[in-house]
Order: sequence, then C-alpha cells, then structure tokens
Amino acid sequence: MAQQRYETVRAEVADRILTVTLDRPEKLNAFNPRMMQDLLDVLDAADADDDVRVIVVTGAGRGFCAGADVSTGGSSFDHRKAGARHRDSGGRVALRIFASTKPVIAAVNGPAAGVGASMTLPMDIRLASTAAKFGFVFARRGIVPESAASWFLPRAVGMQRAMEWVATGRLFGPDEALAAGLVRSVHPPEELLPAAYALAREIAENTAPVSVALSRQMMWRMLGEPHPMAAHRLDSRIMSQIGGGPDPREGVESFLAKRPPQFPGRVSTDLPAAYPWWRDEEFRPLGE
Repeated sequence: MAQQRYETVRAEVADRILTVTLDRPEKLNAFNPRMMQDLLDVLDAADADDDVRVIVVTGAGRGFCAGADVSTGGSSFDHRKAGARHRDSGGRVALRIFASTKPVIAAVNGPAAGVGASMTLPMDIRLASTAAKFGFVFARRGIVPESAASWFLPRAVGMQRAMEWVATGRLFGPDEALAAGLVRSVHPPEELLPAAYALAREIAENTAPVSVALSRQMMWRMLGEPHPMAAHRLDSRIMSQIGGGPDPREGVESFLAKRPPQFPGRVSTDLPAAYPWWRDEEFRPLGE
C-alpha cells in the first residue's frame, strides 16, 4: 500500500507485513474519534493492497492504548444527542477488524485498558510484553463494554473469566492473560515485535493469500453457528469453486517439487462467489 500520513497512527509496510502503530505516546495512545477514522482508513487500504499479507498492531512509547481519551471530563461518554443512531466508535473499529481479509496480530507492548483491550479481541492472535497490563474497566467508569466485547470476550476466554474481568474492572498482568488464553505468548519487551514478525512471516511466506482470507472469515463466522453442518455446507461450496484453480495447483506442485510456493491468487480480485461477507450489513448506519 502506498505510504500515507495519518494523524494518530503510523502505517509502514515491509516484507509484506503492515505495521500499524498507535501513535499518541504522550497520551498512552488514548483512543479518540480521529484514531477511529485513521484505523478504518488503514484497514481499508490494507485490504485493497495485495502486497499486504499480514497486519501487526502495536503502540508507540510505553503504552499500547490506555483506553478512550477522556480529557473532556465527565461528559466524555455523553452521546444522548445522537440517540438511537449513536454508533460506538470502538465497535466500528472492531467490526472492521472482524471483516478484514488479512490476518491481524496484536503486539501488546504496554497498558491496554478499556477500548485499548477490547479492540484487540477481533484480532486473530495476541502477543504481550511482560510490561503489558490489561483491563476491561468499563464498570469502573460507569459504562458498559464496547467494541462488541460482550460478543468477543466470552468467546476468547469463556463466560466465567470474561464476567470476572468485566464485573471487577480490575487491571491484570500478562501472565493471567496467558493463562486465560487471552494472549498466545508473553515476551520481554525487546523480543515482542520480533516474535510478532516471525509469526507474520510464517504466514506471508508459506500460504496462499486467498486461502488465508477465506479461512479467517470462515473461522470467525462459524463461531455463531449452532451446528457443524453450516460449516460443512460452506466448506463444500468454497472448495467446489476454488479446488480446481491455480492456487491449489501451485500448492500441490510446489509441495511435490519441494520448492517454496508462488501462489498467483489475489485477494483483491480472486475471492470466490461463495464469499458473501465483504462490506456487509454491520457497516451500515444503525436504523437503515
């Protein structure tokens, strides 16, 4: 993707990996409306760029994201003027990550509280620094979980742990996050990004972009299905559409020849007709 300047984030591509750095270090990267729009724009650009295979999200300075910017004081969460048409800004980012065609890795380098924690939930893999702290602190601010956390968090760690964290609103460290399955691994600060990039390269160098895009959406969407038959129907339909194409041919031939694969398929042009979810109903304004 062409390098673009954003007000609250940095977006840099190297080796087919897009690094998105939340970049308000003087505010511990606190989330505000500008950051919401910057993240939406970055994700749109990433999905349109076939040179981006994986996205790594981290924070500048000593924080990942301290939560919503509440510098306006007690009225920070007052959305009464918008009424029923109000859309939670963290939720818009979470839903956009959910719809991404590229896998997203969180490299949580420091405190991640409120929306800073909940925005990581639709990311596919979370790694944490030993300096990280997490907190679903909403009840301590007199509000409720946002960024669709009430959907994502119990699926990530189970209802009992999710409810404990939400009801207490307490901060907890990376070891507790690891034990609960919220994060995949914990690393010394200087090893966090190298570990995230090693994982990203494993994806970028060895897998078919179209396969990963489809697999990502299949896995997430099937979380809401009550019976495995839904997955079987979708598997069968997609396999019937892509199984005879150039990517599976290259996958088998490169395996037999013991050489690295060179998959020709592109996410921007080659998603099959069975892929119905791109830009779907969650991006329409409420009430439409």
